[in-house]
Amino acid sequence: MDGATVPVAVVASRTEAELIVGLLRSHGLRAAVSADDAGGQDPQLQLQGVRVLVAPSDEASARRLLTAADDTIQ
Repeated sequence: MDGATVPVAVVASRTEAELIVGLLRSHGLRAAVSADDAGGQDPQLQLQGVRVLVAPSDEASARRLLTAADDTIQ
């Protein structure tokens, strides 16, 4: 993704973040994972949180999808 991004989720692992990114992308949104874990080489750093980022124009749609997915799980 080029340009500005906004976080829509902070989760405990890169795997969870990748699943969320997949969900968002499957609905046509631009999304990416951001983690300070040395490119996956130092996974314990993920405990600080792994962010899911989207383009500002996709933020509202992403938040709606995540809320709907969370409601479905509970």
